[in-house]
Amino acid sequence: MRVLTVFGTRPEAIKMVAVVKALEAAPEVTHAACVTGQHREMLDSVLSLFDIQPAFDLNIMKPGQDLAYMTSAVLQGVGEAIDNFRPDWVIVQGDTTTAFAGALAGFYKKCRVAHVEAGLRTGNLYSPWPEEANRRLVAPLATLHFPPTQKAGDNLRREGVNENNLFVTGNTVIDALQLVANQLEKDANLQTQLAARFSFLDPSKRLVLVTGHRRENLDGGLERVCQALADISREREDVEFVYPVHLNPNVQQVTRTVLAGCNAVHLIEPQDYLPFVYLMRRSYLIVTDSGGIQEEAPGLGKPVLVTRDTTERPEAIEAGTARLVGTSSEGLKAAVTKLLDDAQAYKAMAQARNPFGDGQAARHIVERLLVHG
Repeated sequence: MRVLTVFGTRPEAIKMVAVVKALEAAPEVTHAACVTGQHREMLDSVLSLFDIQPAFDLNIMKPGQDLAYMTSAVLQGVGEAIDNFRPDWVIVQGDTTTAFAGALAGFYKKCRVAHVEAGLRTGNLYSPWPEEANRRLVAPLATLHFPPTQKAGDNLRREGVNENNLFVTGNTVIDALQLVANQLEKDANLQTQLAARFSFLDPSKRLVLVTGHRRENLDGGLERVCQALADISREREDVEFVYPVHLNPNVQQVTRTVLAGCNAVHLIEPQDYLPFVYLMRRSYLIVTDSGGIQEEAPGLGKPVLVTRDTTERPEAIEAGTARLVGTSSEGLKAAVTKLLDDAQAYKAMAQARNPFGDGQAARHIVERLLVHG
């Protein structure tokens, strides 16, 4: 069986690592990876960490790229990779432009498509944008659907997906997180190296890890989030923030303008996955608009405040591991303050169960592909 995996962003790469490794370990499978380069530098760091050698590298990134360009470039490039490799299956992950255009390329080439992390929905086509549309558009193109949770599976059932083509697997990000967390746990030298790398952090202060990059938050939302961080950093001496700033120039401009001069807010470069997991483990709580972090942080017992109005991962909200707080400065300040000052509120979130799986998702995915041939 010939399988082509297609991914191009850092989150996709992290979530496909375990699937790639499981495919490469299966004697019945000939596997090739096609990377689009939708996130160039951040993608390469994940490929290096997990020693993944792509057979096809489309390298589509260019300055000022827009969604129309990315979609057409991925569509053409993946189509050419399919012509070259002639796979039985094309596997895409999640909700990116790479996932949608990769699935469309598979459909155009009459190649079966499998969708990892299928079925997540907010119900609002414009939130997250364009991810909600991408994920919905992949569904009718896919032959096999691998939702991470029962709720995601139910979404697909309501949309008419055949039960025989739908398999709840858990989320592959937990597979990747466990690989890295185990490495950090066992390697004392690595722990020492990472502690030295982040020696600017004050062990007497509680650490809040922050990320933010969503397109829908670039129209004022990110600025309000940063203002809340600035206010808290000036009002309290018992907390500090570390913010790996996304490479998007719009994100860079807002964060570095609003947070300039805030000594307790450390703006750092985007981190490779391993040091980022170290920071998650080191943090007291996490503020983010990321989807993947809503899944990862509960596995580490870290409360998550989600700076969005909607989430396609309601399981985290229902389990109590995450809270939607929007992008109001006052709302975010109140939510952070409550977790810093209210031990019971913190404990309730930190000890909530992780609803996203047991780290065996990749194995389930490959087993099901082999059954379908």
